[in-house]
Amino acid sequence: MTDDRRRELGSSDAPVEDELAESFDATLEEGAERLQRTTRAVLITGFFGGLEVGLGVMAYLAVLTETDSHLLAGLAFGIGFIALHLAHSELFTENFLMPVAAVVAREGTVLQLVKLWGGTLLANLAGGWLFMWLVVQAFPQWHATLAESARHFTDAPFGLQSIVLAVLGGSTITLMTRMQQGTDSDPAKLVAAVAGGFLLAGLQLFHSILDSLLVFGAIQAGEDITYGQWLGWFGYTLLFNVLGGLVLVTALRLLRTKELMEDRRRRSQDDPERADHEQD
Repeated sequence: MTDDRRRELGSSDAPVEDELAESFDATLEEGAERLQRTTRAVLITGFFGGLEVGLGVMAYLAVLTETDSHLLAGLAFGIGFIALHLAHSELFTENFLMPVAAVVAREGTVLQLVKLWGGTLLANLAGGWLFMWLVVQAFPQWHATLAESARHFTDAPFGLQSIVLAVLGGSTITLMTRMQQGTDSDPAKLVAAVAGGFLLAGLQLFHSILDSLLVFGAIQAGEDITYGQWLGWFGYTLLFNVLGGLVLVTALRLLRTKELMEDRRRRSQDDPERADHEQD
């Protein structure tokens, strides 16, 4: 089917399906908004993101301790993603689609993306560390579960399986973000949050932020795990989370909307005021 025929069949002039064009516009708008945040806003939003995903970790530990089932605990972890969505906070790994798309469309700069990524990552870890200290003090009966959960990650040998688990972790949460951006239905967005939490936590995929909270909790509970061990696991997990989100989801989505992206970039070039704003 030609682009002209698609335009005739749809209600818009875009050379793709109307739903895809609408989702593309929403993605760029949200991505540009995140890129334009001040450093203060990035840090505060990221800190609250670390606290709120901690709610999911707390629910995960409660169910895992009582049932010894990672799948049931994974369903409970969805509470963390629901909290993130409703409270409008975010995790570092949620920024692999929308802000990157905005940069490609020249609605923002690479420097703004680096600031967003770095600030959100550090603030997520700080907020998560604080929340896990509270959990460790409040629920000493969970210490054994914390230790076992943390060692699943820190004791994992670096190899193909660990790499793939990290790639899947990054692509899963990026796809969850894409699903939420693709609908205006709040119930559908919450379903996506629960589904993403189930896959990440229930299948014990490697996720740089979520699993770091488990390791922090184990260290705070007195388990024989060091921050050096955590950092060794965190480094490669972070890298392959990024690659999974960017290659398996973001790049393919950008390719699917290539015509729209080219049109938006042309408009950005033709709009001097927008270009000046991005440079500022």
